[in-house]
Amino acid sequence: MTRKICVITGSRADYGLLRWVMQGIQDDPDLTLQVVATGMHLSPEFGLTYLEIEQHGFRLDRKVEMLTSSDTPAGIAKSMGLGLIGFADALSELRPDLIVVLGDRFEIYAAVAAALVARIPVAHLHGGETTEGAFDEGIRHAITKMSHLHFVAAEPYRQRVVQLGEQPDRVFLVGGLGVDAIKRIRLLDRNAVETSLGFGLSEKLLLITFHPVTLEVGTASGQMEELLAALDDLDDTSLIFTLPNADTDGRVLIKAVEKFVAQHPNAHAYASLGQLRYLSCLAHADGVIGNSSSGLLEAPSLNTGTINIGDRQRGRMQAATVINCDPTRKSISEAISRLYSPEFRSSLAKVCNPYGDGGASDRIVDTLKNYPLDRLVKKVFFDLPGANWGGIK
Repeated sequence: MTRKICVITGSRADYGLLRWVMQGIQDDPDLTLQVVATGMHLSPEFGLTYLEIEQHGFRLDRKVEMLTSSDTPAGIAKSMGLGLIGFADALSELRPDLIVVLGDRFEIYAAVAAALVARIPVAHLHGGETTEGAFDEGIRHAITKMSHLHFVAAEPYRQRVVQLGEQPDRVFLVGGLGVDAIKRIRLLDRNAVETSLGFGLSEKLLLITFHPVTLEVGTASGQMEELLAALDDLDDTSLIFTLPNADTDGRVLIKAVEKFVAQHPNAHAYASLGQLRYLSCLAHADGVIGNSSSGLLEAPSLNTGTINIGDRQRGRMQAATVINCDPTRKSISEAISRLYSPEFRSSLAKVCNPYGDGGASDRIVDTLKNYPLDRLVKKVFFDLPGANWGGIK
């Protein structure tokens, strides 16, 4: 009997990282792939990206609708409640032997919470990382504590998962999945990118993605205004925006970008570029600007510079391709000047990605196939050596 592995994906971002794990599961005769799409994948506002999953040859076994029309804190919390209800039904019907999730979003938290009470083991990818400016930080570590197998991108993250009380022999250092995607996809050349986008690119090209810093109250609009002000006079540069995720206060950022694009012929915005076009744009861009994790996880493997704004990604490992700046027009403008400086440009080719050089997907699939699943659900907290709990056992 084949082992049923259910992969749950909620956004363009986590699917881009999960794709080759899904392919490996689907291609293995000893495994059965189940796919559940939720969150932004099912929303016209965010590009109906579940269609890309199907275009890549995957069958969706279930769709779990959970997003409300509100991006307020109350609206996000209600979405989590709807997700918990939906995943309770989906997992009861699919009865997987193991679910696979990635990252730190609220959609994934709802799925894992449902799996916990259903006594279904969870494999968590990209745990142990930190993003001090977003409530994703707490969600990520909560998912770790509800998960049973852990696949991490770097040694410090492995140590952090163990520090959270997870058994070391269940924490696997596999490297970053974003590197795999870059190595496995044949990217478009510049002419093909222009044809696909439907417009010609200037000699200078910047890719911009800016999300709300969800642990800060009322800062989203002001920070976006500062970013757009820094970009306002770059008339000789093509500006490609990918719109923010379904986060608290995300819609105010979308409106600001759409207004900016309407007033600037050199700027274009997309709810989702799709993985191929996004990575191709990233490869041809002079830099990526904003606070998206892709600027840290994937851009270094393409020798593309990153301007990382503010605190959303604070705490994550960074390559020397990353320029950190404050969310002010002056600081962002100074970072753009540095991005185009001859010294910085010449340094890009020498940089190594701290998230490895590929192969993570194969390592994960091999473990998902062969690791014994019996007795996974009853976890034993791992105390760090030297901890003294006064005789408590």
